[in-house]
Amino acid sequence: FILIGLWGAGLIIGSLAGAVLFSAMTGKGLMSLEKEMLNPENVQAVRILQLVSTFFIFFLPAFFTALIVNKKPVKFLGFNFYFSGRQVLLVVAIMLASLPLVGALSEINKLIPVPAAWEKAFKSLEDTYSQQVLLLSKITGFRDYIISIVVMALGPAIFEETFFRGGMQNILQKWTKSPWLSIIITSLIFSAIHFSWYGFIPRVALGMVLGLLFWYSGSLWIAIIAHFFNNALIVTNIYYLTLQGKSIEEAMKETSPIWMGAIALVAVVALFHVYRKLAAKERRNKMPPEDIALEEKWIT
Repeated sequence: FILIGLWGAGLIIGSLAGAVLFSAMTGKGLMSLEKEMLNPENVQAVRILQLVSTFFIFFLPAFFTALIVNKKPVKFLGFNFYFSGRQVLLVVAIMLASLPLVGALSEINKLIPVPAAWEKAFKSLEDTYSQQVLLLSKITGFRDYIISIVVMALGPAIFEETFFRGGMQNILQKWTKSPWLSIIITSLIFSAIHFSWYGFIPRVALGMVLGLLFWYSGSLWIAIIAHFFNNALIVTNIYYLTLQGKSIEEAMKETSPIWMGAIALVAVVALFHVYRKLAAKERRNKMPPEDIALEEKWIT
């Protein structure tokens, strides 16, 4: 409840701070903010607004919650290095194997029937979301590519993972004593917060992959690396298509057949089987003795 309350405060402060900063950078009034945010001329200001607002909305609430409930907030959130380079390579393999699965789930998501009124509302939200992504993804050169990597990959990876995995999943797991329940609840909220029905199920799956990576390793850096790699891959694909003279819409509409998703699911499960064993071994080797004692309840 502390986390949710601080998230609400962060949402208000972050939105106001981002709006004021956007207005100062563009010289536009706050009343025209919604319209000007879709203006390609203001893309750099929109990127800064995105970075600042997500910092207030996601990172700070999780950090201050950890600060309130624990004497070691950074450690509480999972910022440790209980992993190895081999784990990172496995994480990359898992994320690559997840791509066809996510694409297939997008196709399944589209097949789910919804009432006409809901469909109209969902399409309106989807159009707004797509316009914002298209604007942020407008890459005119290598400098823009690097800025996009920071704004669309690095920033969200650090800020969102700190809130959802380090904060929400971590707290829910301590509360419910059920890792799977905490991962599922967090993944549902993680997907819902993006306000995209047609990407809802794929994002739930992505959230569960990130949640499992965090749970097995105990390190938030692993989830951040995975999230960053996923987003950076999308930005890089957009940049590549731009260099080829193709439209960004082509990259955004890419999906995978359902049969390919089924194969990918088997691959992801197999890779997680290997990853879980390796993560347990590395965590045990790198974790300080007092942390092992705490985890195994030898001391309180």
